[in-house]
Amino acid sequence: MKKVSVIGAGSWGTALAFVLAENGHDVLIWGRRKEQTNEINKHHSNQAYLKNCTLPESLKATSNLELAVEHAEILILAVPTKGMREIGAQLNTLLQQPKILVHVSKGIEPDSLKRITEMLAEEIRPEARKALVVLSGPSHAEEVVLRHPTTVTVASADSEAAKEIQTLFMNSYFRVYTNEDVLGVELGGALKNVIALAAGITDGLEYGDNAKAALITRGLAEITRLGVKMGASPLTFSGLAGMGDLIVTANSVHSRNWKAGNMLGKGSSLEEVTEGMGMVIEGVRTTKAAHQLAKQYEVSMPLTEALYSVLFEGHEPKEAVDWLMSRGKKKEIDEFLN
Repeated sequence: MKKVSVIGAGSWGTALAFVLAENGHDVLIWGRRKEQTNEINKHHSNQAYLKNCTLPESLKATSNLELAVEHAEILILAVPTKGMREIGAQLNTLLQQPKILVHVSKGIEPDSLKRITEMLAEEIRPEARKALVVLSGPSHAEEVVLRHPTTVTVASADSEAAKEIQTLFMNSYFRVYTNEDVLGVELGGALKNVIALAAGITDGLEYGDNAKAALITRGLAEITRLGVKMGASPLTFSGLAGMGDLIVTANSVHSRNWKAGNMLGKGSSLEEVTEGMGMVIEGVRTTKAAHQLAKQYEVSMPLTEALYSVLFEGHEPKEAVDWLMSRGKKKEIDEFLN
């Protein structure tokens, strides 16, 4: 049995805490709001994020971050990318001994273009972190708590830490693989949100299966092109953190990014979508970062460029699609590889 604290009581943090508690670990979940942590402790539920889900009675919650840090030998960081630096800075102050830090979020910081492990490495002093691990893959929280078969991957520069986290989470319905390509796993998890937003727009425009299949396929080509140029393994993008996560996020009604795109395709403004969702839409920030990365690495990413024009330049979704379809002739495979 391990002592684990999950930092972040949203849907994904709660689902992972659910898995860890069912695996027999001593789990404490941290949330900012006392009313939420009280609900988890008294009613074994978190209705705002996971409706009709009964949490294990052994799972405890706190709104005291210091207590959560003291409790654990392993910390699972399940906060949005936007809040990762703030949490990292707080952990840097609170950590008195090195611990394994596992982040489970998917995003890239605009402007700095840092991945989450890079952000954490900047915010938390080396002597306070035993290892940095990323957990990613096709995994909707709503299905995990129903114990539906789910498969993810963990990656770390420390292979022993990755194996430890693999063992921590593995059970009959939650299967975990290891991967040494931290860069590829983080890029795949972040960039698929961009394509999922675009897929939602396609569905909102009612363009059908042909268009969506093409978008997902060409989207994976874009992700792979950029990832390989940055130094990641192309094989990672055909795995769980790439193709797997892209398929589930671009097709599921559970996906916040797909929902947001769908609303945009049906005519809502970005402001209306953001306000209506009530939860963080990682793909919006990541689209800005992906647009910047494409320029920096001189990589062709037309789908990302088209989505950027819709989100930040006021173009209509149909106008962006018309531009994509009228581009010059290309070779599919040459374009994919280069």
